[in-house]
Amino acid sequence: MPVDPLPPPPSPSRPTAASGAERRIGVEVEFIGLGARHAAEVLQRHLAGQMVEEDPQAFHLVGSRLGDLRVELDIRHVHPYRGAVSPLAGLPASLAIALGHALAPLVPRELIIAPLDRARLPEVDAAVAALREAGARGDGATLVDGLGLHFNVAHPDDDPAGIVATLKAFLMLEAELRRATEAGPLARFYAPPPFPADYVRRVLAADYWPDPDGFARDYLAANPTRKRSLDLLPLLLHRAGDQPLPRFAGKVRPRPAFHYRLPLARVGQPGWSILDDWERWLAVERLAGEIARQRPPAADRAG
Repeated sequence: MPVDPLPPPPSPSRPTAASGAERRIGVEVEFIGLGARHAAEVLQRHLAGQMVEEDPQAFHLVGSRLGDLRVELDIRHVHPYRGAVSPLAGLPASLAIALGHALAPLVPRELIIAPLDRARLPEVDAAVAALREAGARGDGATLVDGLGLHFNVAHPDDDPAGIVATLKAFLMLEAELRRATEAGPLARFYAPPPFPADYVRRVLAADYWPDPDGFARDYLAANPTRKRSLDLLPLLLHRAGDQPLPRFAGKVRPRPAFHYRLPLARVGQPGWSILDDWERWLAVERLAGEIARQRPPAADRAG
């Protein structure tokens, strides 16, 4: 008897971008228990596609039923062919590969899925279930690291006020989001640090609606790190174009997306789903829409 398809997950309050295209979502899921090659082979059996080895700790699956994806050891120093800016840049490939073999038992693997339409998010759960059945594990954190679930959610348009409203909404909900996702002391220990209290007060002020350059300056001065639950560095780097940003931004790939990285992956738990955390993000977007509608006219704003 055929099984009825699952309903699509809820959509953002603004499901399309200014271009009219549906906003897409990239997904990153960290786990332990399977090597990168084994995990890629499992996903190839589940999703088809062509498997390409980048290095012994990074494998691409091209043209799968879930689009392009890759599985890799989650540490940039062991991938010698990327030219990563790091203290170990210039390390010979043979030594980087040897370092990868040494760290593989300790460092999580990461499944990185190229941006998808919202309706396909349940297929990510199915891919994770295939990894779990093959031996992938994880319950939010290990003794040496956290296990992240990240969403890269396309920004709907070029309106800078929308970015400010989204950050305001996130800061208003961050404590609640942490309570919902950070179960256990290890998970709390490895979660990204909260935004600085002084910066939170500044952003949540009713008259805080800076121009794009002012917003970027404020954010970068208060948050010289990728380790925030809502990481805006990729979006700010994308919007900067050819403008130079501080050196730490060189480690970030520019993309026109909000990088939501508060949730903690629980690949080892049967029935765990990324959709619960997707709905938490949607609560941020709904509140951001209300805040944007209530902002004062430009003439009344501090700028």
